[in-house]
Amino acid sequence: MSEVLNHNQIKKKITRMAYEIYERNLNSGAVVFAGISGMGKTLAGLLASELHTISNLKIEEVEIILDKNNIANSEVKLSKPIDLSGKTLLIVDDVLNTGRTLAYAMKPFLEDELYKMEVAVLVNRSHGLFPIRPDYTGYELSTTLNEHIRVDFSSENNYSVHLQ
Repeated sequence: MSEVLNHNQIKKKITRMAYEIYERNLNSGAVVFAGISGMGKTLAGLLASELHTISNLKIEEVEIILDKNNIANSEVKLSKPIDLSGKTLLIVDDVLNTGRTLAYAMKPFLEDELYKMEVAVLVNRSHGLFPIRPDYTGYELSTTLNEHIRVDFSSENNYSVHLQ
């Protein structure tokens, strides 16, 4: 297992991504961070916190709850009801592998009247089997399908990304 990103590198990537989100959403009524259960939810919270520090945009958060191990047969739901009218929806996950999880994560939002929908990931592996491309990427990493990326936000002062 080798470290791909350390704590300081991840913090810098989150800050850069937050500035990009701010620049592209100046005209949005609000930015709703929809983090996918697990590390996606954690990353969404970190991005939302950083955006709040650097801007006065209205920010909301919601969790997308789904079973990543049985995504095709699991119910995709939100942690709470949310009004998306005129707002930017930012779906957030830690790693983009094939795009399958992100494609299913969009399901609860397809009938809403939102301003726009964007995708943010910390690591993009570029194995696109689904037509999903992130609008915001912390780190682009070419890997084989057999390799695994593990993002760890469990310790507040020791974030890491490892390649296994």
